[in-house]
Amino acid sequence: METHLLDSVTDLPAAQWDALACPEAATGARPIDPFTTHRFLAALDASGSTGSGTGWQPRPLVIRDGDRLLAATPLYVKSHSQGEYIFDHGWAQAFERAGGRYYPKLQIAVPFTPATGRRFLAAPDAPHARDTLVEAAIHLARSNRLSSLHATFCTGEEAETLAARYGLLHRVTQQFHWENRGYATFDDFLGDLSSRKRKMIRKERETARASGLTIRQLTGDEIEPHHWDAFWAFYQDTGARKWGTPYLTRRFFTHAQETMRADMLLVLAERPDGTPVAGALNFIGRDTLFGRYWGCIEDHPCLHFELCYYQAIDWAIAHHLPRVEAGAQGEHKLARGYLPTPVHSLHWIADPGFRKAVADYLQAERRAVDEEIEVLTAYGPFRRITAET
Repeated sequence: METHLLDSVTDLPAAQWDALACPEAATGARPIDPFTTHRFLAALDASGSTGSGTGWQPRPLVIRDGDRLLAATPLYVKSHSQGEYIFDHGWAQAFERAGGRYYPKLQIAVPFTPATGRRFLAAPDAPHARDTLVEAAIHLARSNRLSSLHATFCTGEEAETLAARYGLLHRVTQQFHWENRGYATFDDFLGDLSSRKRKMIRKERETARASGLTIRQLTGDEIEPHHWDAFWAFYQDTGARKWGTPYLTRRFFTHAQETMRADMLLVLAERPDGTPVAGALNFIGRDTLFGRYWGCIEDHPCLHFELCYYQAIDWAIAHHLPRVEAGAQGEHKLARGYLPTPVHSLHWIADPGFRKAVADYLQAERRAVDEEIEVLTAYGPFRRITAET
């Protein structure tokens, strides 16, 4: 087996990469994870959202056996810690205060995308290649004298297995996800909630609809190029307030329109004359609707909740999807039916002393996260079922 570093996933044919990233799609099924597909990662690179000047330099790592691609991972050289959502700013500051150089570092991730998925992609009939991939990534960081290697939003199985096998540090944080308990309608979902939360959600939906705006759900060919002009304005507004500079370029949405419109659900709120004033962008996986971006050019009460959370639940129920992942952070999601769920990452730290300090921190953090998930779940919006005596 041979190890290669590429300049972009576009150095490989899409079919080769996707045979590892989403083998389930070979028969026409929808990918479990739309974000590790060749078309998504290629859109990031081709649009300039990643690459020179962004702090996300793509260097996909692949394992070959002759002409056959056995394993691959979306690897990036990072010069900062922006756009990761499992943040290590504190680690970087501590290491550099002690005289170390934290950047550049290596990051195995989907840029700007806090969604769990496989990060170490191996052919189904060559699972051993995953081990070679992990070893190659660690060797790459060590031989280049880099401070660290991180794999963020990996699966729980990857985290448990590879942490034990290679001594990687396993970090557990949390997000808020909505689970479909076999609901046939939104009212079925409301029926599982406490009376107070049920009334709150109904009131919020009524308030959003009282704005006089028309809400439309668009996917596939229903999404037209001009819709991205409107959404770009929404995205810029949110990005400027949250991050200072939006992560994605306008060209990303043009590429997405060309190659990924069947993977997207765009929810728009429009004035009576058809002018869009707010929107929420979701990506569609086989089992999950992934909420990603929201923005507006007009403020309307409760419109954010309606477009981002309730419309996503409506769509998931109608299309029999088991869950909605609403992105990073946001305890306000709890009252709207999204419960805390652990998410995982793996970390290799070169300096032994710093590694020990991070390991101690992660142990304490994990206890705190476990307790918080337990407490938040108990305070969730669902009715408490008391057993009959």
